[in-house]
Amino acid sequence: MKKLVFALFTLTVMLTGCSGIKTTYDYDRTIDFTAYQTFEYFGWDKGSDALIGDFDKQRIEKAFAEEFKKRDLHHIEKPGSGDLIVTLHIVTKKQTQRTASTTHVGMGYTYGYGRYYGYGPGWGWGGGMSSTQIYEHDYTVGTLMCSVFDAQKKQLIWEGAATKTIDENPRMREKSIPYAVKALMRSFPIKPVKR
Repeated sequence: MKKLVFALFTLTVMLTGCSGIKTTYDYDRTIDFTAYQTFEYFGWDKGSDALIGDFDKQRIEKAFAEEFKKRDLHHIEKPGSGDLIVTLHIVTKKQTQRTASTTHVGMGYTYGYGRYYGYGPGWGWGGGMSSTQIYEHDYTVGTLMCSVFDAQKKQLIWEGAATKTIDENPRMREKSIPYAVKALMRSFPIKPVKR
């Protein structure tokens, strides 16, 4: 099941390109999600450390904590105390976008004469050329995966992924990370509580 889910998320990465956020998710529909009150982070899945820095990890964890809080799920610092266990994982893929631009340049000269209502001999010459330039733009697509487990049963109950182009500017990531997490959490079975 985990391999199938990962394959689907990888396919999403390949299809995304430079578009907006794409999300996928699945969950156990037999679970009463309203029965949970707290969650804890288990940590980042192996391999994510090499792909993401500490500042972005903190941004992501804070964004998830805020989204869970909107659903009356509160973060517990003490390991082994949460009703839910949340694990995070990130996958990145380098991609190249190619665009073509064609420029046409044409010249021409014609001349005609005739005495019979425009009919008669004429001559002319014309020519032109065109050139096409290919532009390449390198970018990185990232897929952020969140898995939520029932701590007591040690059972996966919800899993989602958000895929988008990674912003190179850290200031832009401060805004885009919460936006991506919010988009992903829209699929969580508990909706935000209206205050």
